[in-house]
Amino acid sequence: MRLVPKMILGVDEAGRGPLAGPVAIGVIAVPETFLIAREFPMLADSKLLSPLARARLFKLMRARMRVGDIQFCVRFTSARRIDKWGLTRAVRNTVSRGVRALAPDPSDVRIFLDGLLTAPEEYDQQTIVGGDEAVPAIALASIAAKVTRDRFMVRMAKLFPHYGFEIHKGYGTKAHRLALKKYGPSAIHRMSFLRS
Repeated sequence: MRLVPKMILGVDEAGRGPLAGPVAIGVIAVPETFLIAREFPMLADSKLLSPLARARLFKLMRARMRVGDIQFCVRFTSARRIDKWGLTRAVRNTVSRGVRALAPDPSDVRIFLDGLLTAPEEYDQQTIVGGDEAVPAIALASIAAKVTRDRFMVRMAKLFPHYGFEIHKGYGTKAHRLALKKYGPSAIHRMSFLRS
């Protein structure tokens, strides 16, 4: 009979495709007995939620973390490292850092990852395409990653005001591409993406 509940980790990313800014990996850890869907009734994939709904869920996540119900973290890999390593290696490294931060011991941990993400091989894991819509732990990780990265890009907009990061968060919109033509790349642009 297990005395300590098994931990469930959900992992998702934000910022795979932008021309600027980091890739963000969100990781959430909950006991297997914690009913995420009941405690977060408005939960959905972060891409399907309005910015206000995401902010409300993120605030609730922080409140639940303060009382010890859940744990979560978001880890970034910079544009410079993405350029140096390539996106696949950068994402894999960032997933590893996030998972090990919340579950340094792989025993009694089950990880659910979205899309093509993988955790270090010693962890019990399952990758699910569309997992952010199907698995509540992945959906929470998605919100943590998206909200944290978006807020970072809003801060970056103050340092690099010509690009409109507060609006498009680094994605390759028409306005962003026009700003790149006019001003050239900033220190947080992914040069390898601009050459593609």
